[in-house]
Amino acid sequence: MSAVNEWIVREYFEGLGFFVGQPRKYSVPGRSKTADEEVDLVAYHPARTNHVVPENLMWETADVACVKRVLIGVRGWHTERFYASTFEQAPDILRFAGSETSDYAASLLGDGDFAKVLCLPRLPASGELREKTVEVLRQHGIQGVLSFRTMLAELIDRVDINRNYEKSDLLQVIRLLKNYDFVRSRQMDLFEKRVRA
Repeated sequence: MSAVNEWIVREYFEGLGFFVGQPRKYSVPGRSKTADEEVDLVAYHPARTNHVVPENLMWETADVACVKRVLIGVRGWHTERFYASTFEQAPDILRFAGSETSDYAASLLGDGDFAKVLCLPRLPASGELREKTVEVLRQHGIQGVLSFRTMLAELIDRVDINRNYEKSDLLQVIRLLKNYDFVRSRQMDLFEKRVRA
């Protein structure tokens, strides 16, 4: 399943003009990962001259347009939300943002700053739990969080049902789902919903 998660993230960043690399092509069972094995993906945008990391932690596609180099951790446990307690109980989730891993990522991405981005399903919905989770993420060096909902919505919007995506199975599946009305692109809200008194 992790390959599918990384595939979604790869297609998302490539669609935004990034070159995406996957430093490790094998899984690490039965032992702790080394620093170079913690990195899931790295991304580099060749046309960007500026690298400005947005202040907000929850990123949308417009926020990704500000960065040139990205170190990416992918955690696709799609059945649950990620709370501060999740990161405390499983600290290896955030290990990709550590200093040793950053040194390795710098050797891959070249000179200059890079953003440390965590791709995951959801954070808590309520204010206090969400703020605590955001604080824990910032303390561990995470500069951006991209939800799978954001990435999938962008991919769905980008796919045209009149094109054949034979070079990407993921985009081809999205095209077929759109063609047969199983998924739809986001629509504009012309009228706000009114709350009854």
